[in-house]
Amino acid sequence: MAKSALVISAHSADFVWRCAGAIALHAEKGYEVTVVCLSYGERGESAKLWKNSGMTLDLVKSSRRKEAENAAKALGVHDIQFLDLGDYPLEVDREAKYRLVDVIRKVQPDFMLSHSKWDPYNTDHMYATQVALEARMIAQAWGHNPGEKILGAPQLYLFEPHQTEQMEWKPDVFLDISSVWGKKWAAIQCMEGQEHLWHYYKNVAENRGNHFMRNSGGQSGGRKSTHAEGFQSVFPRPVDEL
Repeated sequence: MAKSALVISAHSADFVWRCAGAIALHAEKGYEVTVVCLSYGERGESAKLWKNSGMTLDLVKSSRRKEAENAAKALGVHDIQFLDLGDYPLEVDREAKYRLVDVIRKVQPDFMLSHSKWDPYNTDHMYATQVALEARMIAQAWGHNPGEKILGAPQLYLFEPHQTEQMEWKPDVFLDISSVWGKKWAAIQCMEGQEHLWHYYKNVAENRGNHFMRNSGGQSGGRKSTHAEGFQSVFPRPVDEL
């Protein structure tokens, strides 16, 4: 049985900026990566599209969905789902949470990815992680839809927010994505509605590549990395050796 991973993205572009490298890398390793977009980011993260004459909410959603699908294809995503729950604010009721739980139990992820726990600039982001934690908890509950296979204890990694010093986000994992940077860059360029972020996240990946090298040994034998992604783990990681 193939290993799997699950990304819970508040808006349809978030998974691209923040963990596309991890997606592409693990897809190449044989993981089946599922991405769930809770919303399209149609109201708050589509300014470029709204500036076009005659734009409507449905047209923005359609454009955002196409961008995300193209990016997912570039990364080798196994499945991408859109819950279309709205943004600014994102609101997830009990029924929608149970839909997400259904996805989690079906995927049985070896690890999960979502946003930082705190984001005063965009509360949709931190709300998505609250929902991810709740859905993970419910998916572990024997009393929820008894008879279904329950979830184990996959790590939840919090991917890098836009302005880390304001988000109380501190990475404890650096992932080398040098070998798949071309795929991430291709996915980034699919997000035409937010072109102003392309080079920002290119720069982030380059800086994290430097941090990967430094933390792998630096000038005394560190592993070369041109691009990397940072993550903060939520739960303790059981190990047999350090």
